[in-house]
Amino acid sequence: MFSKKDGKVTWAYWIPTILFLGGWELGARLMASPLFPPFSKVIAGFVYLAGEGILLKHLTLSLLRVVGGFVLGSLTGVAMGIILGCSNLVYKSLAPLFSILYPIPALGWLPLLMLWLGLGEALPVTLIFICSFFPLLYNTIAGIRSVDPKYIQTARVLGASPWLILNHVVIPLALPYIFTGLRLEAGMAWRTVVAAEMIAIPTGIGALLIYAESLIRVDIIFVCLFILSLMSFGGERIFLWLEHKLTGVWK
Repeated sequence: MFSKKDGKVTWAYWIPTILFLGGWELGARLMASPLFPPFSKVIAGFVYLAGEGILLKHLTLSLLRVVGGFVLGSLTGVAMGIILGCSNLVYKSLAPLFSILYPIPALGWLPLLMLWLGLGEALPVTLIFICSFFPLLYNTIAGIRSVDPKYIQTARVLGASPWLILNHVVIPLALPYIFTGLRLEAGMAWRTVVAAEMIAIPTGIGALLIYAESLIRVDIIFVCLFILSLMSFGGERIFLWLEHKLTGVWK
């Protein structure tokens, strides 16, 4: 009943979710509290926000901020990680600096960035850049340094150039570490942008959450939370799929 058949999950896997949603609906109706709406009202709230274009507007703004900051932070973190991972001199020179900056939470920079950048689009993008940069930096360094020196030595014996070794030996073997960082940051980037929007930006899913709270629209709050969950989960699954496509053959 709970087994997989032909690679597809049977219907029984949905039973806990169905029971949870049914219990939510029944419990909320029995409580009859405006602070705990039934699931059907949350669905109605979603339909309203989607139909009016409100949800698409705020979600698009948040998504653009996440993609912009995440791409810039990830690319910079991976590039810098490759440099530090391949060069002991650069690693010894810059590692202490990054070790000092890394423990500072991304949102810890918010007050300073608000003064420097104002409340424009640069603020959330920069926060997500910081949020994405350091984990990708350290994961890439760990991946590069985990490569068995025997593989590198063998490639050198066969006449491979340093550039060829980097592209065809070192980076491919470090990809699992890099994708681990990408999957982790896919969710963290959304948490960061929502926090920034709740505090300093008047648009986006975070701003919609605060607006719903001011109106005591708990159903809309739940809608926003579900959307955030789906976006984080979707980002993680995309990177998991990419990792399988790129490394599944030889991993």
